Amino acid sequence: MQWELRQDGVEAALEKSRRGAHLWIFAERTLVARDCRIYIYNLALRLKVPVKGGAGFAEGIEVFPRQDQLKPEEFGNAIRGPLGIHRATGKRYWFYGADYQVEAQLDYLERLRKITEAEMTRFIAGMEMPEEFRPKPRIELPPYDPTRREFRILDHVRPGRTRSGNYWAQCPSCAQQGRDRSADNLAISVADPRKYKCWAGCSKEMIRAAVGHPIRVRRQIEHALSTNNGHS
Repeated sequence: MQWELRQDGVEAALEKSRRGAHLWIFAERTLVARDCRIYIYNLALRLKVPVKGGAGFAEGIEVFPRQDQLKPEEFGNAIRGPLGIHRATGKRYWFYGADYQVEAQLDYLERLRKITEAEMTRFIAGMEMPEEFRPKPRIELPPYDPTRREFRILDHVRPGRTRSGNYWAQCPSCAQQGRDRSADNLAISVADPRKYKCWAGCSKEMIRAAVGHPIRVRRQIEHALSTNNGHS
C-alpha cells in the first residue's frame, strides 16, 4: 500500500507497532473523513488487501477514521498519535526512515510532503465507497421485551463499566484474536441490549460466531427476501 500511495505522490510514513505497523498519511490541512475513507477503501479493494470487518474478514488492516461523520455530541475512536507512548506496553514506536531519536523522527515527519484538499478531490474523482464497506441500513426493531426468548449478548459478556448510555465490555471477537486487552471495545445499549457494536470493527456476525451462537444463514436469507419484497 505504501508503494501504491507513492504512485499518487502520497508520502505515507510507516511506523512500527506492537502487532505489525501503522501507515500514516499526513495532510496539509484538515480533510473530510468521508473522502479519505473512500480513497483508502478503494485502494485496499484494488490491491486485494483484506480490511478487518469487511466481507467477513476477522483479520486485515484497520482504517481510521472509522466514521464518515460524527454528530456534535459524539466522539471518534481514540488512537495513539505518532511517537506517542503505547498505554499497554509503555513504549514509543519509531518510524522507519529516520534515526530512532525524537528529534530525528520529528524532522523526518516534517519533511514529508503533505497532501492537499485539491489532491484528495482528484484522487477520488468518480469513486464511491465500495458496496461491502458501506454502512448497513438501520433495521427498526420492535420494542424491547426482556421476557422474550432471543439471543442476549449480555449472557456472554461481562460489562466493566457504564457510560454514555452504554455498557462497555470486552468484544468476544477481539478477544478471540488476542485483542481488546482494555476490555472496552464493545458498546451495548443499556436501554436496548439488542443493540451492540464493536468499535474496533468486528461485525455482529463475527461477535455472534465468537460466542458460539452464529447468526443462521437461513435467517439472513429470509430477512433479505422480506426486505426486497418491501417488508421491514
